[in-house]
Amino acid sequence: MRRPSSHRGFTMLEVLVALMIVATALIASLRAVGSLTSNSDGLRANMMATWSAENRLVQMRLSKSFPPIGKQTYECPQGDLLLMCEEEVIASPNPRFRRVEVSVFEAAHPERRIIKLVQLVLSP
Repeated sequence: MRRPSSHRGFTMLEVLVALMIVATALIASLRAVGSLTSNSDGLRANMMATWSAENRLVQMRLSKSFPPIGKQTYECPQGDLLLMCEEEVIASPNPRFRRVEVSVFEAAHPERRIIKLVQLVLSP
């Protein structure tokens, strides 16, 4: 006659410990995916803001006009992202140059500047 072995299978405690380990790993992976998603949104906004600022500076360069000193704000959307651009033209020590600063803000959060690009413009 064979005696039934008392060491067959897993105990309830071992199963619960294994489930806790798997649950902890799943929670950590979900948190990592969530942080990657939010980080990619920020990178996308940064890229779109850079394009908006570069577009304005290229327009200025191609028009070959000497911008007047002052500050102006205008909408500069990119794709589905609503952006506001603030352009400031400042006199430089050399009268043949002007410093142009283009700052880009999210329309929903105008207090948070996403990017600022600076360029010197030469008088034609």
